[in-house]
Amino acid sequence: MFSTFSSPVQITSAITVGEKKPLLIAGPCVIENLELCLLVAEKMKTVAEKLGYNYIFKASFDKANRTAGNSFRGDGLEHGLKVLQTVKEKIDVPILTDIHLPEQAALAAEVADVLQIPAFLCRQTDLLIAAGRTGKTINVKKGQFMAPEDMQYAVEKIASVLNNKVLLTERGSSFGYHNLVVDMRSLPIMRQFAPVIFDVTHSVQMPGAEAGKSGGKREFAPYLAKAAAAVGVDGFFIETHPDPEKALSDGPNMIPLHEMEKLLKTLLDIRNIS
Repeated sequence: MFSTFSSPVQITSAITVGEKKPLLIAGPCVIENLELCLLVAEKMKTVAEKLGYNYIFKASFDKANRTAGNSFRGDGLEHGLKVLQTVKEKIDVPILTDIHLPEQAALAAEVADVLQIPAFLCRQTDLLIAAGRTGKTINVKKGQFMAPEDMQYAVEKIASVLNNKVLLTERGSSFGYHNLVVDMRSLPIMRQFAPVIFDVTHSVQMPGAEAGKSGGKREFAPYLAKAAAAVGVDGFFIETHPDPEKALSDGPNMIPLHEMEKLLKTLLDIRNIS
């Protein structure tokens, strides 16, 4: 039997991760415009409250790891944080966003309730420590190249600056070229160190598979999500968009907004009987 993390993680006064109520992190991949963010945040907040999820809105102000240099990255830190602040105030939801550089941590923490470390950067010590020093909850995505047991060292780096508010997210492992697979054993392994989130949509991504941009197989996302719910996770990370075919980033693996309620209901049912 695996042991489990020592204590739940309190993100806000109303949201604790690692207890019975699951966490939902959902939103578009990148901030395309304010209207899109408000639409998605309002819809997902309504669905989460109806079903019984804690909800955090997610969108990135910069996608610094796009395959090609001319891909849309977002409008940058300053404008992006203004958009996220508006969403936070108007929809009354907590915010999660990525950071890529240590100097972004303190600025992003002025708005975000959770700072996310992208999978490719999960071993970057300076970034992890800068994020940890903000005192915010840190969501570290497991690198596609990382063994799940080695994620304990990311947790330890953040804990070294007296921050124990860490979440770990599984998003698949590289399998040859342009493909990811999810080893469900990683979920209980990583849950020894911190509450675990399953990244439903990036787990079906096909990095760099579409001539300078990433592809994806969204039709497989519900199957992996249901498997993770059965294994046991503390929450789900899902990128969603009202029209994924027109999304400016990661459209092929995103879940259409109108399909989210049905999927989330199924995941909750499975989780509750597992």
